[in-house]
Amino acid sequence: MSNATPPGWYPDTAAPGNERWWDGASWTAHTRPFAALPSPAAHGRGGGDRARTVALVAAGVVVVGVAVTGAVLFGRDDGTAPTASPSGSSAPKTTGSATDAAPDDSPSQDDSPAGEDPTVLVDQLNGITLPIPEGWERPERTVGELLTMRTTDSYACPGASSSYCYHGTVTTRTPGGTDATTPEALAEADIAAAADRAYEEDIVGTRIHGGIVSHRQIAAGSVTVAGRTGYQVRWRVVTAKGPGGYVQSLVFPSAVGSESPVVVRYAFDAGPDGPPLSLMDTLTKGIRPIGDSGTGGGVGSSLAP
Repeated sequence: MSNATPPGWYPDTAAPGNERWWDGASWTAHTRPFAALPSPAAHGRGGGDRARTVALVAAGVVVVGVAVTGAVLFGRDDGTAPTASPSGSSAPKTTGSATDAAPDDSPSQDDSPAGEDPTVLVDQLNGITLPIPEGWERPERTVGELLTMRTTDSYACPGASSSYCYHGTVTTRTPGGTDATTPEALAEADIAAAADRAYEEDIVGTRIHGGIVSHRQIAAGSVTVAGRTGYQVRWRVVTAKGPGGYVQSLVFPSAVGSESPVVVRYAFDAGPDGPPLSLMDTLTKGIRPIGDSGTGGGVGSSLAP
């Protein structure tokens, strides 16, 4: 839909005083207290004028949100697209305290401004950053899971020479379509999907590595991520063509809002051309909450592969 509302934080009409994240297609489980407006004393007369302007706009958004939600609550929920929005085009809608379920491979949004530090991957939705290693990049456009970093070098896929593969990729996402709730259960439920996406079939169904022949678990256990207890599962995957690789699913609570779980998927090719397996652990240690400028692989750090 050409006039879809962009991803962002919008007033949650089901919980006054809070905002909820709209991912561009549906509401997510992520919430946070409504952002406070700057005071005139802190910013002078001009800042006060801007604050009053923002307040008027925010009030208008809340009124529109209440009207839309009222229409949804008293009408029928037939799954049709939203009809109004804060931007005047297509709007997010809430239906009570529950949110529309996100698909299993729904994207995490990186709506950070252009010109952002090229050594840092910023996940605004989940409130975290990951250091981008030397020899890696954050692609301008990707298909499927949008928040991704990958090796700059690519090669013709062994199972489909017309496609391009990368020696290493890392993506962040929010889980969906599962009844699992703990980091351990979520990681164990996600690892097979992570392996399939990396080495079984790509997003358009091409078996770029000839498919997975076998796998074995080589590591699993609790891990501390950004000061929170998470869980990771790692597999060695053997493919019909090419060297195969290593995949890992890491799950931990978000650093913001309702602390919904975050899934970080790693996929590293095996063999001499793949990144060292230890880089998975280095990247995990480098995950930081947004705004934390700590050293040792945090925001602004550049890691060697």
